[in-house]
Amino acid sequence: MIEKKFIEMKKNEYSIKEFIKAELGKGKISNVKIERTPIGERIILFTSRPGIIIGRKGESIQRLTTILKKEFKMENPKIEIAEIEKVEFDAQSIADQIALSLERFGSSSFKIIAYKMMDRIKRAGALGAEILLSGKLPSAKARAWRFTFGYLYKTGYPVNFVNHALAVAQTKPGSIGIKVDILPPDAKLLDKIVIKDRIETK
Repeated sequence: MIEKKFIEMKKNEYSIKEFIKAELGKGKISNVKIERTPIGERIILFTSRPGIIIGRKGESIQRLTTILKKEFKMENPKIEIAEIEKVEFDAQSIADQIALSLERFGSSSFKIIAYKMMDRIKRAGALGAEILLSGKLPSAKARAWRFTFGYLYKTGYPVNFVNHALAVAQTKPGSIGIKVDILPPDAKLLDKIVIKDRIETK
């Protein structure tokens, strides 16, 4: 019985998160965190564009709060905004931006879009990144293209530092899957060798 309630709660949370992202629009929300407190539900929206999410005089937040109460039977939802200071290290923001660019400029521009985004991530100071695009790019047959630089762990403890994200772009040839992995500059590289300056002694 407890397991069933837990599963239902998680399914409901997932539905709420997907609804919020769809309601606000692709590329505006990186992540949604829901915390249940004694006085109600605390909903944290992670975004790099807080002004757009809040709206004029908080109209967007008020409208979203009303919908959550009505559609999802929330008693007292409190929506908070958490601003993402460095978008280049947030994999979901990058994946959504790639998706929007592919939908706007077409799948034939995928290489330009991917290389520009990789350069942007690298210039920001990330230790490594990988962008994987899969779909009709732009041939009739689906295939995958991989763009990468620097360090990027796939297994083991250091993989916990890697920021993962998925997105989908809807283009005329078909859907394009987007996978982004970013290793931020503050990640601990256990196998990195640091050569110290030699100290001469007399």
